[in-house]
Amino acid sequence: MRWIVLLFWLLVCFAIAGTSASWTGNEVRGWYSTLARPSIAPPNRVFGPVWTLLYGLMAVAVWKVSIAAPSPWKSVAITLFIGQLALNFAWSLIFFRWHQIGWALVEVIVLWIGILMTTLAFARVSVIAAWLMAPYLAWVSFASVLNEEYWRLNR
Repeated sequence: MRWIVLLFWLLVCFAIAGTSASWTGNEVRGWYSTLARPSIAPPNRVFGPVWTLLYGLMAVAVWKVSIAAPSPWKSVAITLFIGQLALNFAWSLIFFRWHQIGWALVEVIVLWIGILMTTLAFARVSVIAAWLMAPYLAWVSFASVLNEEYWRLNR
């Protein structure tokens, strides 16, 4: 049963990743390539492997919380996780699909707060789950700065 729960979370996370990637991939070759590029922007080929790893880590983290013993924080942590996953999905929509760099910056700050709250809630259920979220929080911290730079250069 534990492995079915892991499979479920992997499917959820990678369904979000796949949908977001389909929007991103189309726009990287089009609209995104026309933007002034910040000096801190990594090569485009970096994003796919990084996000694949991060979605995998997120899935394992929420799985660890899902299979943990019942606690008052467990349902809070899972609810926060779903909320931040929805915010993650929304960022790709706002930035790549709607081309709203400024609104994406506002949204990524809200996403960062959501990830932090999720990570702190995970820590109350599973320290390992919280640590599995740390690379994601770090990457979205960098992505927030990168988003700000794209907004500054392309207003």
